[in-house]
Parts: sequence; C-alpha cells; structure tokens
Amino acid sequence: MSGLLAASAAAFLLAVLSAVTGFGGGVLLLPVFTALFGLRVAVPVLTLTQLASNAARVWLNRRELHPQLAGRFALGAVPFALAGAPLLAHAPLFALKRLLGVFLLGVVAWRRLGRPPGRPGARTFVAVGAVSGLGSALLGSVGPLTAPFFLAYGLTRAAYVGTEAAAALTLHLAKTAGYAGAGLLDRRVLLLGAALTPATLAGAWVGRRIVGRISDRAFVALVEAGLVAAALLFLAGR
Repeated sequence: MSGLLAASAAAFLLAVLSAVTGFGGGVLLLPVFTALFGLRVAVPVLTLTQLASNAARVWLNRRELHPQLAGRFALGAVPFALAGAPLLAHAPLFALKRLLGVFLLGVVAWRRLGRPPGRPGARTFVAVGAVSGLGSALLGSVGPLTAPFFLAYGLTRAAYVGTEAAAALTLHLAKTAGYAGAGLLDRRVLLLGAALTPATLAGAWVGRRIVGRISDRAFVALVEAGLVAAALLFLAGR
C-alpha cells in the first residue's frame, strides 16, 4: 500500500508537469516505477498511466488540436510501436538512453544559439512518429524527443500540449497492444494501471489550469528547461 501511495503521488505531480510542458511525466516516472515495481513491470504500467494522462490532455485541449498533424505522427508511430514492444526484453537500453540524451542537448543548444531548426512539414511527422514509436516501446517514454518538432512547427501552449498528447495517445495504444501480445500485461500490471489512473487524471486537470496563465515565451522556455532536465536524466541513468 505504501508503494502504491508513493506511485500515486508521483503520478499526480508528473501528470501536472506533462499537462504544462507536453512531456516529462513519463521520463521522470520511469525511474520511480522501476524502483517500486521492477523494470519489466514498470514499463507497461507506465504505458497505462500515460494512456490516461494523454487522453485527459486531449480532451482538456480539444479546441486547439491539430488533428492532421497527430494523424501524420500516428502513421509512423503505430507500426513501429507494435514492432518495438516485443523487443523490450532484449534491447540495449543503456546505449539508447545515452544517444537520446545527447540529441536533446544538441537540439536545445541549436535553438538557444539563434539557429532553430526550420519549420518541419507535415510529412516530417511520419518519420518523427516512427522513431518515437520504436523508442517509446523500448524506453517507456521519449516525449522529449518529439517536443522540438512540435515547437518548430509553431505550436504553443494548449495547441502544443493537446496535439502532442493526441499523437502520443495513438503511440501508447499501439504499445499497449504490443505488450499484450508479448504477454507483458498480466493481472498485476492491469491493477496497478487502474489504481494510478485517478491521480493521473487529477494531475492533467491541474496542469491544464496552469497552462492558460503563462505567456508563449515563458511556455517555450519552460519546455526547453524540461528538455535539458530530461537529457541529463537519460545521460545519468543506468
């Protein structure tokens, strides 16, 4: 029970963070869930909580969504998430995390040096979805990987949070199907996912209230700070 309470508190706080920045909850929740439940349980439980969190963010930001962009992302994400889920037990997670950490630091440095990437076309998000689908199936969450592309497209605040959540929702649905096919969604995982859902939904609602009170400039700075924090976590993790 104490472990479940700790997991619920973490899920609530990090759902608030995800609702504000569009990412971060999964990256930070994974080490918490791993310490409490073990890695092979933590990753599918994390996926179930992210399903609830992203569904809530889609609903709360539904008026500002860019569905075409989310659809392009899903074209790449769904097949690669399904293909990557069975590889969870054998992937070189250490090397993948380091690579992702270096990439995120490079993106933030590029933006801060006054040379932000050009506005990506809608078709670019098919490739972004493919890389994210595979990476998320193996690492549990790669939300920081997609953030620079949605920012470069020109999305901010509710449009960014809602569209990123809609894209991620399709990815997590595919991962859930993949984990189920691989036999990773046992009774314990399903019960933990259900028990953590209320805290996740409450955090998403609180975070949505915060987003409407900050400027676009402050929002982008907050997202970039989150990218740096996520990068350092990937580089420092084992």
